[in-house]
Amino acid sequence: MNEYVIGVDLGTSAVKVSAMDPEGQIAAQESYGYELHQPHPGYSEQDPRDWLYGTTIAIDRLILRDGLKAEEIKGISFSGQMHGLVLLDENGQVLRPAMLWNDTRTTKQCEEIKEKLGDKFIDITGNRALEGFTLPKLLWVKENQPEIWAKAKSFLLPKDYVRFIMTGKQAIDYSDATGTVLYDIKKGTWSKEICDAFDIPMSMCPPLMRSIDEAGTVTDYYSMFSGLKKSTRVFGGGGDNACGAVGAGILQPNMVMSSIGTSGVVLKYEPDANVNYHGALQYECHAIPDTYYSMGVTLAAGHSLNWFKHTFAADEDFTAMVNKAAERPLGANGLLFTPYVVGERTPYADADIRGSFIGVDSMQNKYDFVRAVIEGITFSFRDILNIYDQHGQDFDTVVAIGGGAKSDFWLQLQANVFNKKVVSLTNEQGPGLGAAMLAAVGLGWYDSLQDCAKKFVHFGKTYEPQADAVAKYNDLYKVYHQVYDQTKGLSHQLMKLRNNWD
Repeated sequence: MNEYVIGVDLGTSAVKVSAMDPEGQIAAQESYGYELHQPHPGYSEQDPRDWLYGTTIAIDRLILRDGLKAEEIKGISFSGQMHGLVLLDENGQVLRPAMLWNDTRTTKQCEEIKEKLGDKFIDITGNRALEGFTLPKLLWVKENQPEIWAKAKSFLLPKDYVRFIMTGKQAIDYSDATGTVLYDIKKGTWSKEICDAFDIPMSMCPPLMRSIDEAGTVTDYYSMFSGLKKSTRVFGGGGDNACGAVGAGILQPNMVMSSIGTSGVVLKYEPDANVNYHGALQYECHAIPDTYYSMGVTLAAGHSLNWFKHTFAADEDFTAMVNKAAERPLGANGLLFTPYVVGERTPYADADIRGSFIGVDSMQNKYDFVRAVIEGITFSFRDILNIYDQHGQDFDTVVAIGGGAKSDFWLQLQANVFNKKVVSLTNEQGPGLGAAMLAAVGLGWYDSLQDCAKKFVHFGKTYEPQADAVAKYNDLYKVYHQVYDQTKGLSHQLMKLRNNWD
């Protein structure tokens, strides 16, 4: 009989489920989309039951459409969009729509956290209080919807809610717990000090579990609706960044992940919690037991290139546009671009900064601009890598995933800008692959995620830095690195005028 694990990748726009065999081969995949609700500016919400329905329908299709037998599905684990707040009453019923990671209504609450705890907050959690995290959302509900807060008995993160309905047991894994900023990263427990400071009952914080630990088996109720057997084992899972790192093979201290999606992420494996980045980087528990990862975010990585194409090259094929940009000279004939088109996160936590083209010249053509956008995105990643250099963190390999890993030109450009070896993946599946690996290790198919990665993760071509290009990009980066400080005042003035005129 065949055996499979299912990785559930619970994203913001859709859920994708992947069935994989013990050799790491994909047997079948299904997905199901759901709505995002934005009733007011800055609000971003979803109905948690939509995640449940979508996941259940996708699993049902694996059985009915793709021919997997229910008894062949041995284990399930999860990757989930992080930080989203699901508030539950005493009966485990959802009290309000979930506030998502990209909900930005909580600036006031972030300021309250900073004023009350200051640097102590970073010492406890490893992170600054940002609008995306869960604690500010809890405080927003407490302050603005007291009638709902009075009924709230527990909270969960998105994938934890789906797992709760599957198993009947509430829990949050460590990687998602750190993203709530209610977790003491050094003690490995929920922070009583933070809960007490903001009058949040400790009883609201669910039990903690490791990503590879078994949460339970499928309930009678869920078996009836999904078609799964009640013997199917369900494992903790992790936040999407942690699972993405597992699926990209970021399982050793010498490795960093470069992910270019709509936003961009630079993520590094950290063997312990002893490095203090003073909030300059997010610091989270990894899905690998007793390890950590740090990460920085470029808010508009792929989004900057998509914006440029949509605005100035809407009818052009995307790949052809990038290939023509590759033919332009290094440095785009003296043109620089900063990708701050929706503000920035790392290293500049500045919501009002905006992007710039510097060095516009009448001899440049459209593809110089495309190349400048690609180089600017990559320089923004180097800004993040600089923080590691400043803290003496050494690494020699960058694993590139996402849009920037689909172009030989961009992969080589990353190697030259970072002055590091860059490798791509031949079987890039993202966080869903990491989730499947967690189930495979939980079932005992492999002794560790490192062992599992030897079968499940396949590295492709290696791109080595080219000395001449490295030297030129070092000179160009010195100029790029000055642009933020020299344009932020102008950006803020323009934003103020724009807001006043609206």
